[in-house]
Amino acid sequence: MDALQFLYRTVPGRALLRLLAAPALSRSCGVFLDSPLSAFLIKGFARRNGIRLEDYETDGIRTFNEFFRRKIKEGKRAFDMSPSALCAPCDGLLSVWHIDGDGGRVIPVKQSSYTVASLLRDEELAARFRGGTCLVFRLCVDNYHRYCYADGGRKGRNVHIPGVLHTVRPVALGTLPVFAENSREYTVIESPVFGPLVQMEVGAMLVGRIVNLEGEGEAVRGKEKGFFEYGGSTVIVLAGPGKVSVRADIEESSRQGKETPVLMGERVGTGPAGDGI
Repeated sequence: MDALQFLYRTVPGRALLRLLAAPALSRSCGVFLDSPLSAFLIKGFARRNGIRLEDYETDGIRTFNEFFRRKIKEGKRAFDMSPSALCAPCDGLLSVWHIDGDGGRVIPVKQSSYTVASLLRDEELAARFRGGTCLVFRLCVDNYHRYCYADGGRKGRNVHIPGVLHTVRPVALGTLPVFAENSREYTVIESPVFGPLVQMEVGAMLVGRIVNLEGEGEAVRGKEKGFFEYGGSTVIVLAGPGKVSVRADIEESSRQGKETPVLMGERVGTGPAGDGI
């Protein structure tokens, strides 16, 4: 039994989990990872996770967290700027789920279900997405941990919801409604093509710090929105009913309970006026 199986599927493990998922422990880890003392971790982390250092801007990096939020070099992530394209706002493993039209419940294969209202803590806003689509981009530690706006439009304020910090690996997702319990932050983007979109960032165990760079104003498609610091993390995009046609291969993989690897800027669906994919 590995460590995560022990934590999430045994009684003594769940007792220890309450301590490990507490924000106080994550803050303590963050202090260390923000210090130059953490720099010795970088080379081993990059080697174990197969990170191609030549793809990133690494000059001047002095701490582990500076490395974790490293910027990718120009041209390494091409963003599809077709107005009808809904693109991945980040690198990650994508799964797509229908939002129930009555109770707003999301029922993923092999994962715990949750309601959009529990995710947003806002019943009125959640009602706008009933019958719509929930796109879940799960970032692993080897992914690029900066994210951009999935589309442009008028952007609301950043809404922060405090919570605990579970891992976002499958062992936890199959046991708990992690996305409705973890610390998270979201904004609503009023897209001219897709209507209202919620773009939410979810933190995870051992820091998972969310840093959004802009407040209320205008979102620009493909512009950097923010970044995560250490911890596997998740970006969730919610779209209203009839607003997104998801790529057929992604739909089929999700029905089978499989995630599809995607890169930031890659087209994952089209809007109502899209020309099909």
